[in-house]
Amino acid sequence: MKFDEIQIRVRYGETDQMGVVYHGNYALYLEMGRIEWLRKIGVSYKKMEENGVMLPVVSMHLNYKKSAGYDDVINVKTQLKKAPTVKIEFEYEITNEKGEILTTAETTLVFIDMKTNKPTRPPKYILDALHAS
Repeated sequence: MKFDEIQIRVRYGETDQMGVVYHGNYALYLEMGRIEWLRKIGVSYKKMEENGVMLPVVSMHLNYKKSAGYDDVINVKTQLKKAPTVKIEFEYEITNEKGEILTTAETTLVFIDMKTNKPTRPPKYILDALHAS
């Protein structure tokens, strides 16, 4: 399925006292990858919420292989796992500049109707954007 890749330079504030990226920051890196993935297929997360649909994370699994440190450039590859239903699933691979795998991850998000606060099918424009890309 379709994938996208972004680069992120690790900032000092994202590291711990040893100069290694704090594990909790990987959730932010995954979010950045996911939002850019959506943007590149023509979907604005902001507009989706303005239209009454939110997309909270309901599951996240990370496997840490190697550390990233301050000022490293990391690549976040984001890939759609399968066609969305009421949920949308992504796979990620974070690598360093040498191409070494630092982290692999998966997230599951659920489309929620903001009026009813219940799961809903993905908006048609998202499905259309997926078919067009």
